[in-house]
Amino acid sequence: MSRETVSIALVQTSCGEKPAENLEKACKKIREAAADGAQIVCLQELFTTLYFCQTEDYEPFGHAEAIPGPSTDRLQELACELEVVIVASLFEKRARGLYHNTAAVIDADGRYLGKYRKMHIPDDPGFYEKFYFTPGDLGYRVFDTRYARIGVLICWDQWYPEAARLTALRGAEILFYPTAIGWAAAERSEEVRIAQQQAWKTIQRSHAIANGVFVAAANRVGIEGELEFWGNSFVSDPFGQVIAEAAHRDEAVLMASCDRSRIGFYRAHWPFLRDRRIETYGELQKRFIEE
Repeated sequence: MSRETVSIALVQTSCGEKPAENLEKACKKIREAAADGAQIVCLQELFTTLYFCQTEDYEPFGHAEAIPGPSTDRLQELACELEVVIVASLFEKRARGLYHNTAAVIDADGRYLGKYRKMHIPDDPGFYEKFYFTPGDLGYRVFDTRYARIGVLICWDQWYPEAARLTALRGAEILFYPTAIGWAAAERSEEVRIAQQQAWKTIQRSHAIANGVFVAAANRVGIEGELEFWGNSFVSDPFGQVIAEAAHRDEAVLMASCDRSRIGFYRAHWPFLRDRRIETYGELQKRFIEE
């Protein structure tokens, strides 16, 4: 494997009611990934808990923790032992009454590199995240890890091309998306299910193409309450081709090899960044353009 090639793993699991057990399960999967040669491992969104945002309740706030904190301490030890980079999505308690949906990034020597706070917060049936999470205020960030320069965005962020663009413009080579997305369990139409899942995959593949970067989305599986999470974690190359994909229902450690030299190849042949008319984009700061 050349120095330009990095091996990544996406951990796709179901979650139970006990955070400590979910954390240990994730650690076991990280070990499996490292044994298979993974250098960067990304866990799914809010991997230590059930997806509690289906309802608005006060009890889940008890699961929030400081970042850095107990979970990152455990993962830092593991990262150092295995020499892997870890991307971990957690429920952050920033202060009393102030919470974020946050991803911590830990380098292969166990150093805590920093965190990204989810910027786009949904408020839809089954996804009442605005009740729990304050929108991120750290901006779009990149992290220089031992193996690659990575960007981290979280779930609902994946629908916004602006977020992917700004992260790529900061030099991210791989965009990681910890995710928790699924169908309403009561939705029985196969046509609707396929359309929703394909839209999710298409928008992220488009980020890969438009920015000439690898995109990696780690989703959960299993039925929790009224949601059936659809799994299908995947990795796209810089031209939108899916190079690895997990199954719909099964837990998995999805491995993929990302040759970063392909970024330059695709950007040279399809120079979208070169031809951007940045001086014409000022109106993007408007909510809607009314003539």
